[in-house]
Amino acid sequence: MQLTVMVGAAGLVIAMAGQCLAQDAAAGEKVFAKCKACHVVEGDTNKIGPSLKGVVGRTAGTHEGFKYSKAMAEAGEKGLVWNDETLAEYLHDPKAYIKGNKMAFVGLKKDEDLANVIAYLKQFP
Repeated sequence: MQLTVMVGAAGLVIAMAGQCLAQDAAAGEKVFAKCKACHVVEGDTNKIGPSLKGVVGRTAGTHEGFKYSKAMAEAGEKGLVWNDETLAEYLHDPKAYIKGNKMAFVGLKKDEDLANVIAYLKQFP
C-alpha cells in the first residue's frame, strides 16, 4: 500500500515538474526574433538558413532547396528527426550537438526559451 502511494506521489511530482516548463508560443515568438535574421517560419523561402516551416517532424538536413553542411546532411541520413527533444538539445548548443554544422548561432541557454521557441515553431506545420 505504501509503495503504491509513493509511486503515485512520484508520478504527481513528475507531472507537476513538466507543467513548470509549459510551452508558450507567444513568448516563443519573441525568442524567435533572434532567429529571424537567418530563418523564416511562414513560407518555404530559404534565407541564410533554411525555412523552419514544418521543421517539427522533419528529417534533419532535408529542406528542399537549401544546401546543408555535410555534417547536417549526414545527421539526417543517420535518422535525426526534429522533435521537441532533439530541437531543444540542438538549439541549446548547435555546434556541440552536430559537430561541423554551419549554424553560427551560439544557442539558447534557458530551458524556458527553448520550450517556448519550439512551441512557436509547432504553429507552422
